[in-house]
Amino acid sequence: MKIYKDIFTGDEMFSDTYKMKLVDEVMYEVYGKLVTRKHGDVQLEGFNPSAEEASEGTEEAVESGVDVVLNHRLVETFAFGDKKSYTAYLKEYMKKLVQRLEEKDPDQVNVFKNNTNKVMKDILGRFKDLQFFTGDSMDIDGMVALLEYRDIDGASVPVLMFFKHGLEEEKF
Repeated sequence: MKIYKDIFTGDEMFSDTYKMKLVDEVMYEVYGKLVTRKHGDVQLEGFNPSAEEASEGTEEAVESGVDVVLNHRLVETFAFGDKKSYTAYLKEYMKKLVQRLEEKDPDQVNVFKNNTNKVMKDILGRFKDLQFFTGDSMDIDGMVALLEYRDIDGASVPVLMFFKHGLEEEKF
């Protein structure tokens, strides 16, 4: 299994356990699912409380959301109220990524610059449909993942988008 972490914050963003696709060599699209699960849902082997004991005074808290967001503790950010503020963030973030690529992987600089502009032009056209997520450190100087719901085979599917060059892979 591979875990993908933000190169600037070290935050875990997603893993390769989800269906994913690399778009134009620069953007990972990770396909999630909407889930509802119990907090602290722990099953102890060999322990089977009677129905009476099980229902005594316990209200179970549940959490709902996109599995990728919940499993990797991504945090929704509302830092971008409009396209202009997100574009300003994006310019700074891309500048940091290009600087890092020039040091570590100069062959990828042109691929990143050319393809990112094309991909982001398309995505920014759908700005109003996007949600934004940071890693669990909530550091806005790191990567801000994008989420949009797409109609795939008649179902609304949450699709998270991450910049490939802003991630490092860690094998487990």
